[in-house]
Amino acid sequence: MALDEQMVIPQHVALILDGNGRWAKKRGLPRTMGHKEGCVTVEKTVEIAARMGIRYLTVYGFSTENWKRSADEVGALMQLFRFYMVRLLKIASANNVRVKMIGDRARFDRDIIEGINRLESETKDNTGLTFVIAVNYGGRDEIRRAAKRLAQDCTAGKVDADQIDEATFASYLDTADMPDPDLLIRTSGELRLSNYLLWQLAYTEIVVTDCLWPDFNKEELEKAIVQYNRRERRFGGVKG
Repeated sequence: MALDEQMVIPQHVALILDGNGRWAKKRGLPRTMGHKEGCVTVEKTVEIAARMGIRYLTVYGFSTENWKRSADEVGALMQLFRFYMVRLLKIASANNVRVKMIGDRARFDRDIIEGINRLESETKDNTGLTFVIAVNYGGRDEIRRAAKRLAQDCTAGKVDADQIDEATFASYLDTADMPDPDLLIRTSGELRLSNYLLWQLAYTEIVVTDCLWPDFNKEELEKAIVQYNRRERRFGGVKG
């Protein structure tokens, strides 16, 4: 499928990468193989989105709830994350991509934290797509952390509580320097937000596809953008 030249390319696309485990199970493979193949799909999608002119691509990499998975699966995910960070730095450099991590990185091992910091530092001057990875991220936890910092600043006299509006609160979120997503794509057919970007998705268009994440490709992204262009976007009752 080729996009019509008159179609609007969403500035910010958010993705819920669902279906890695089911993809592996269908093939008689361990879940870790599904996650590994899912990382390959992420790499391809970053390059595709950058070429399309999408400015921000945010993916749900590892949620606060994912720690509840088996120790073996969490351990395998951490090892995959270590390997993927090295590859991502090369991909970002080759495609002028800036990398940003959102979520509470403090729970990760020191080497992973250092890898995240390096990714952000070494790509900060890139001017193309901003690739945002939500790691140890949960929408409720993000709002809790933002409220805590805002309360501390109010106590310290840095912020007047009577002057707090939506913009003030949003400036304390992990996504403070980013526009809200225009389009959310969830793979595998599930119809829920899974504690993802709860504040930011208030007026986002949502497209759900039955495609499992490892099978996601350029055609699936284009189909979602076509659906996005067919929507009559409204913001609080006002046409966008």
